[in-house]
Amino acid sequence: MDRWFIRSGADEGGSDPDRDQEGGLAVQTAKPKLKRPPMFKVLLVNDDYTPMEFVVHILERFFGMNREKATQIMLTVHTAGSAVVGIFPRDIAETKSEQVNQYSQENQHPLVSTVEMTD
Repeated sequence: MDRWFIRSGADEGGSDPDRDQEGGLAVQTAKPKLKRPPMFKVLLVNDDYTPMEFVVHILERFFGMNREKATQIMLTVHTAGSAVVGIFPRDIAETKSEQVNQYSQENQHPLVSTVEMTD
């Protein structure tokens, strides 16, 4: 079994590493505390024209969902009018929303995603 001992430094005639050469306590600079970035929700908004299969495809492609999860979210969008499909830092949320909107337009679908700050 290993045993750990704390040495004061003075008991062996050495200098105490917690004290500076003038006998005062050495001060260690505190590391700055990093604040988490504000998070943003990406929402898909229901419309009457985009096929359900295309919405599932969007969720798989841009949000990495498996088919089952994507289908559940698609049905929530369809029945509730919108659904949160991911929560990200601002830059990522805006990029994903723009990608979804552009891809939908390129495929002649009116599907729209929006970004909102989380509570």
